Amino acid sequence: MINVKINNYRWLVLSLLFVATTINYLDRQVIGLLKPTLETEFNWSETDFAHIIMAFTAAYALGLLAFGWLIDKVGTKWGYSISIIVWSTAGMLHAVARSVTGFSAARIGLGIGEAGNFPAAMKAVSEWFPKKERGIATGIFNAGTSIGVVAALFLVPWILSYYGWKEVFWITGALGFVWLLFWLFLYDIPSKQKRLTDSELKLILLGQAIGQDQSNERPIKWITLFSLPRTWAFITGKFFIDPIFWFFLFWLPSYFSSTFALDLTKPSPELMVIYTATTVGSIGGGYFSSWLIKRGWPILKARKGALLLFALLETSIILTQFVTHVWLAVALISLAVAVHQAWATNIFTLASDMFPKSSVSSVVGIGGMSGAVGGILFPMLVGYLLDSYKMQENLSGGYNLLFTICGFTYLFAWLIIHLLTRKTTG
Repeated sequence: MINVKINNYRWLVLSLLFVATTINYLDRQVIGLLKPTLETEFNWSETDFAHIIMAFTAAYALGLLAFGWLIDKVGTKWGYSISIIVWSTAGMLHAVARSVTGFSAARIGLGIGEAGNFPAAMKAVSEWFPKKERGIATGIFNAGTSIGVVAALFLVPWILSYYGWKEVFWITGALGFVWLLFWLFLYDIPSKQKRLTDSELKLILLGQAIGQDQSNERPIKWITLFSLPRTWAFITGKFFIDPIFWFFLFWLPSYFSSTFALDLTKPSPELMVIYTATTVGSIGGGYFSSWLIKRGWPILKARKGALLLFALLETSIILTQFVTHVWLAVALISLAVAVHQAWATNIFTLASDMFPKSSVSSVVGIGGMSGAVGGILFPMLVGYLLDSYKMQENLSGGYNLLFTICGFTYLFAWLIIHLLTRKTTG
């Protein structure tokens, strides 16, 4: 068999990571878009829905810890394969649920499986990209989170209009198995990839060694990671900020439905604009820190400088409470979610900068677990506030308070990250 050499093979690998992340968030978002339909059919309260979300985030937390360790042990190829098999199967099984308990069980399976996506994708980026390209590479695959949500906005109402909510879960869940075929055929690490040209392999290896403290490339024991301040910096960036994006994912459709009478049984231009904006933020955020590095900034300073700028911009979400027109709300929330994705891209890239490739997946898993723990706690607050304000017939007031909390959290998280990484080189 003749193996054809392909120039820029790393970008083909990146396209696989992008598509997997797109499917990951498409599957995750389905229940948010079906929330009004399922609430009507099963008579759920806001707290019931919060419990279903909490089941997902609890499983996601444990799954991140487990998959982070597993992927560093078995490798990116097989770790990613196991992950997508588990989450795609669980996504399809939502169709047979008939109660809060049933949906919670399906969400647990989905959470465990989906947890493998980011540890595997970030490990693949650290394996396949030189440091100066990691920011933009992370931004591109992380944009799949946005495209997945936008795809859900198209697919879910379309399938719902022709079939029913059960078919939505069957069809979207099956997409992961299609991706798996391409992944098994096309992926391997650079040193084993026969389709990779010698010149690109050299570019990757030399680019990964630039500015590298060789002591940072020594393998780190999993338990030892918890004793390192830079690990806790990553944990902080995930614990406080991940729940905010999950709030945007799961509750924004309901916010627009209750505040601006948006019909979620039809494709929503408002939500499409918002979630498309996250793509711009993800890629732009990765490009910005990479641009700073190319201009001579030290790697760590460039990442933290970008994070500070994004934290300041995020305070704009607080202004949403004063808006009475739907498209002004769309503009402010679009900026907020775009800035969040810019922040998320640089937090992920920070992990690949501060840790050796042999530990990246474990660190991303640990940090992701902390974000999921925050995601368990935050929906409790969201459900409590929204139910309380709903009783007062002032649901918008609950969302306004939540937007204010979201706006200030990024600056708080940045301060802790800065203090924990002051002595970190890079």
